[in-house]
Amino acid sequence: MMMERTVTGRFSVEFVVANNRDVVNIGVGVRVLERVKHVVLAGVVDSGAARLVLPQRVADELELRVEGQTRVRYADHRREDRPLVSNVWLELLGRHGVFSAVIEPERDDALIGAIVLEELDLLVDCATQSLYPREPDAIVTEIE
Repeated sequence: MMMERTVTGRFSVEFVVANNRDVVNIGVGVRVLERVKHVVLAGVVDSGAARLVLPQRVADELELRVEGQTRVRYADHRREDRPLVSNVWLELLGRHGVFSAVIEPERDDALIGAIVLEELDLLVDCATQSLYPREPDAIVTEIE
């Protein structure tokens, strides 16, 4: 996936999302991106944010089901309730997982928070504004 630098010191990555309900219906061994409706979009990597945030247009296009509401706090300290969708299949740097996402009605790009980064075992290098897997061949789960 292509990475792009921005002037603000944050960086954006390209990734893919689909409705996991569609992914489950195609069966094992079938390539998801060849058989399932999906959206390729840019997302700002923000390890200080917790959740995945998607624009309303993406949720509408993929017919993601609203499962409830969540309270969000913005950088200017405003608080709002926003829809929360589930079953978002996400692929980033060749790794994929299923996540919930906050839906932002006016947002154009996505926000990739710590939950996605942790689950996919991806590390953020702030100095080079890059994202990379901790181990290239596998997602590592640490157990004590």
